[in-house]
Amino acid sequence: MISSLTIAATSTQVVVSRSADNGASWSKPVVVAQSADLDKGWITCDNTVTSPHYGNCYMEWDDNGNANLMHMSTSSDGGLTWSASAAIAGANGLGGQPLVQPNGKVIVPFLANAPVIQSFSSNDGGLIWGNVVQVGVVSDHSVAGGLRSDALPSAQEDAAGNIYVIWQDCRFRANCVSNDLVMSTSGDGTTWTTPARIAIDPITSTADHFIPGLGIDPATSGGTAHLGLTYYYYPQANCSAATCALYAGFISSLDGGSTWSAATPLAGPMALTWLPNTLSGRMIADYIATSFAGGKAYGFFAAAKANSGTTFSEAIYTTQSGLDVAAAQEHFSAAGERQVAHSTVSKPTVRRIR
Repeated sequence: MISSLTIAATSTQVVVSRSADNGASWSKPVVVAQSADLDKGWITCDNTVTSPHYGNCYMEWDDNGNANLMHMSTSSDGGLTWSASAAIAGANGLGGQPLVQPNGKVIVPFLANAPVIQSFSSNDGGLIWGNVVQVGVVSDHSVAGGLRSDALPSAQEDAAGNIYVIWQDCRFRANCVSNDLVMSTSGDGTTWTTPARIAIDPITSTADHFIPGLGIDPATSGGTAHLGLTYYYYPQANCSAATCALYAGFISSLDGGSTWSAATPLAGPMALTWLPNTLSGRMIADYIATSFAGGKAYGFFAAAKANSGTTFSEAIYTTQSGLDVAAAQEHFSAAGERQVAHSTVSKPTVRRIR
């Protein structure tokens, strides 16, 4: 199944396309919801045969025209029909990513309208949604050069159902001058660990990190979970639209994020003038991803080449042979790497991304 948005002049639809032959052919889209201004749909299914709700699929989206109110819908017949949308009281934001634990509990981390990451959940197969809790406060540095970026979370789970959420955040940088990527985890979707910095670069570096895409080897869990993280970065955070050099990078962990490997550049440098311009800035991607196959990590990311006149050259790429999850080189959060008292939130409200 693939979820997507259809956008017309006066309405938006959340739709699902279905394939029964491993993606060789696809059904016509099934409409899940329709309204004036829906956004950011995301889908997942319960694939644990021992789960009491095995086979259920869950769709998330937000109603941008109604203060980004979050909605969920459930299908129990492979995406052919869907329940009436359920508005989640107290959950206003965007970028929700539903995850289903082995016991059937659904947990949905998202970026709230206030500068925080929150989550909500369901214990009964999507009949009742609630338990809106805070994952972590967001301290977000505005990425230079007018690049379209926000603290949208990337969320995944390991084989035991532990939930990992990563977003861009500047709390460890004096005066919030650039972003690191930070991670919080939970075993139940109710209590979350304090966000900890992923040490891609020293906190004294000039680098800026943003738009993470997390993947976890589905055969691993807990203290031996294999994590792969693809992301974008500027080596120099304080740059301009004319001078910013944009790269894609990758980093990994063999121990559930306790320690991380050295970083690996994947693509770049890219000039911002190679990227299409939107109402909210130059756009490389709202989301990217990392997936595992055969124990190797594959980052999926957009990369641009120099445009020819008004024709842009931007496509989605991955590494041809996959990446090994490497032994740790740097620590997840060293003793001296704590939130600085004078860090500030530079984007106090959620920006609409479409």
